[in-house]
Amino acid sequence: MVQSNGENPQRNRRGLHQIRSAIQTRSMLAKKRVENITKNDVKGFFTRNAFVLLTIAAVILGIALGFALRPYKLSYREVKYFSFPGELLMRMLQMLVLPLLVSSLITGMAALDGRASGRMGMRAVIYYTTTTVIAVFIGIVLVLIIHPGKGSRDEFIKQPKIEQINPADAFLDLIRNMFPPNIVEACTKQFKTQYAKRVVHVTITVNDTILSVNGSQVISREEMIPVPGSVNGVNALGLVVFSICFGLIIGGMREKGQPLKDFFDCLNEVIMRLVAIIMWYAPVGILFLIAGKIVEMDDIANMGGQLGMYTVTVICGLLVHAVIVLPTLYFLITRKNPFVFIAGLLQALITALGTSSSSATLPITFKCLEENNKVDKRVTRFVLPVGATINMDGTALYEALAAIFIAQVNDYDLNFGQILTISITATAASIGAAGIPQAGLVTMVIVLTSVGLPTDDITLIIAVDWFLDRLRTTTNVLGDSIGAGIVEHLSRHELQKKDPEVGNSVVEEADKKPYQLICQENECDTERSVDSETKM
Repeated sequence: MVQSNGENPQRNRRGLHQIRSAIQTRSMLAKKRVENITKNDVKGFFTRNAFVLLTIAAVILGIALGFALRPYKLSYREVKYFSFPGELLMRMLQMLVLPLLVSSLITGMAALDGRASGRMGMRAVIYYTTTTVIAVFIGIVLVLIIHPGKGSRDEFIKQPKIEQINPADAFLDLIRNMFPPNIVEACTKQFKTQYAKRVVHVTITVNDTILSVNGSQVISREEMIPVPGSVNGVNALGLVVFSICFGLIIGGMREKGQPLKDFFDCLNEVIMRLVAIIMWYAPVGILFLIAGKIVEMDDIANMGGQLGMYTVTVICGLLVHAVIVLPTLYFLITRKNPFVFIAGLLQALITALGTSSSSATLPITFKCLEENNKVDKRVTRFVLPVGATINMDGTALYEALAAIFIAQVNDYDLNFGQILTISITATAASIGAAGIPQAGLVTMVIVLTSVGLPTDDITLIIAVDWFLDRLRTTTNVLGDSIGAGIVEHLSRHELQKKDPEVGNSVVEEADKKPYQLICQENECDTERSVDSETKM
């Protein structure tokens, strides 16, 4: 006993000594590294991360400039003039979305055989569904625990009525938009059911009574009927469906489809080079976008307690999903550090925060994933355009949470069945939410109608929607990007098999990737010229 008691302090001392020596060794190594840093190393770091550092600086300056200009009470016209550089950035990015979406999907699908694309598509759909359901669950749990809608609704300022939408017509419109009758029109317009009044004449036959003689009476009444209509905006869902089918058929045509495959591959490369030029302007645009929004927003001091708690609840939900759920999923599947992966996406995430549009951020997301995180181009070309169209984790979370918040404000007790209805409807409605600013407000009508909540109450949350919209867009972009990383990891065995039918693929970055990547540089031309010389 005495010996064992004497041995324990010795073991403790040895353990402490080992820990101390390990700390000293690491601190010495860190010191040496710091001492060995040269001016070229610092210069190289700033050169490599110039885009990210400039974009972060733009966000900070934009917030500071916005709050500095608020006391001057700028007019609406002055705010619009001030935000003009930001508007230019939005227009530039939106200009590239359409050709990038079509060319990337067609080349991505053409580079894969039917079996590989089918498996990849199945994995992507399972990932999208899983993350969206988790996001909805997080939103519902948080709003039920925090209960932000408790209190009087007198603090809300009533705003104009919102347009009514029939949920059945909204879902039918979603399916109709998947199959546009005119592919050229789909580049500029989406189908949307409109409502028109129709006068119905009903003839009522009156029986012979003491008061009236036998005869008939015509009664007119009005009814609302659905009529075909359209709204401005790219029909992304229709173009995605068309491009996937088009790309698969080109891939199946082999040599006959090679000219078309080369054309879209070249178009994709041109768009990515244009993105590289626009990225230099992005920090300036983001600075004025954020500053303009801060100048334009209502006074935060006038925000009521319920709306403040609602904002906090949404932010907590998005943080849980973006910082805990998505990185954990990435780590469990790939066994890699998710935060290193996320660090490579910083510029795309900040651009999403500034532009508030996942579609407008798509060109930057492509650049970050392919250049910083070295994700296979065949994966990004398929997963990102589809993800930007149908994968809306942040929107699904927001819609479920907002619906229950509106129910709480109206003292409306929801049973389990109604909460389940909200979760299913929010998941489905988020798919129909186009990747444009504040599209979630439109699809919110479907969620509220499904459980009989007043749709006009959407106006209660409009005051803070511009800010929350930016946060949920950032979450959407992060979800799409992590999905691309996960799908690449799960599809690595299919990607390792060399496909002899892919004529425009070469091995790029052989030290980093053991499988073929789609050629994006002039190496293809040089290889072809070498082959032709050997044949001669």
